[in-house]
Amino acid sequence: MDYQLLLLTIGVSFILAVIASPLLIPLLRRMKFGQQVRDDGPQSHLKKAGTPTMGGVVIILAFTLSFLKFSVINTDFYVLLVATLGFGLIGFLDDYIKIVFKRSLGLTARQKLIGQLLFAGIMCVLLILNGHSTAIHVPGTSWSFDWSGWFYYPFIVIMMLAISNAVNFTDGLDGLLSGVSAIAFAAFALVAMQATSLSAAVCAAAMIGAVLGFLVFNAHPAKVFMGDTGSLGIGGAIGAIAIVTKTELLFIIIGGVFVIEMLSVVLQVASFKTRGKRIFKMSPIHHHFELSGWSEWRVVITFWLAGIILASIGLYLNKGL
Repeated sequence: MDYQLLLLTIGVSFILAVIASPLLIPLLRRMKFGQQVRDDGPQSHLKKAGTPTMGGVVIILAFTLSFLKFSVINTDFYVLLVATLGFGLIGFLDDYIKIVFKRSLGLTARQKLIGQLLFAGIMCVLLILNGHSTAIHVPGTSWSFDWSGWFYYPFIVIMMLAISNAVNFTDGLDGLLSGVSAIAFAAFALVAMQATSLSAAVCAAAMIGAVLGFLVFNAHPAKVFMGDTGSLGIGGAIGAIAIVTKTELLFIIIGGVFVIEMLSVVLQVASFKTRGKRIFKMSPIHHHFELSGWSEWRVVITFWLAGIILASIGLYLNKGL
């Protein structure tokens, strides 16, 4: 695997994002594409209202140009591209509706689900045509089980829905998702190199550069937010990389921060509906720490460190396969 190619991909993608962001931010301001803040969110976030959003366009643009330039063209390439651009498109439509109609909610849950099912289904068709392995490997062991027939593909669809939504939940603080996703993509770039999947490695590299370039303007205090355009696109990319590299279950570890964020929402809703009580002061869990008195920057740094630890554990387990 060509390490220089991956470093070049990261560099080009980073530069594209750094150049595009200051060009897009004033445009978003002029078009009044400002963030709509949830009424039930932390009060400290009210001052963020009006901050330009939909900055995820920069991430998708930088990723796409560098990925098209440096990746080999094969079935994996199309799977990765469909996942990233398809889920990013859903996020774009969601952001656009929020901004145009000046509301905190864009697409309905049903509309999002239909879109996610559509692009996940296209991915499955491409994988079937390519004879994609239906074996699932258990991280840290030599054990695997084969979901032959059609059982594997419903799993893939559910996996893509879960990952994209988990990543979306993580996007709630300045720089949080940008940093955590860069760490996860770095780990999956190494995983892809071990799996000798050049397309997946270049995809991860292109995303590393794109999110780090965006982080320059998204770090606290954020000058721009990525919106669902970025978060769903990131979720689509990282889910597709895990699938292409046959490390589906490894995502649970490498993407552990995303999993924890999603679980906090699920547990909060389940507890409130069944017991009438909340487990956390607010979900996703990063807001719980905010309401517990942590500064926004402290929460972000802590979650980044957790991401590094979990990614390291995931890489250690994958090395033994």
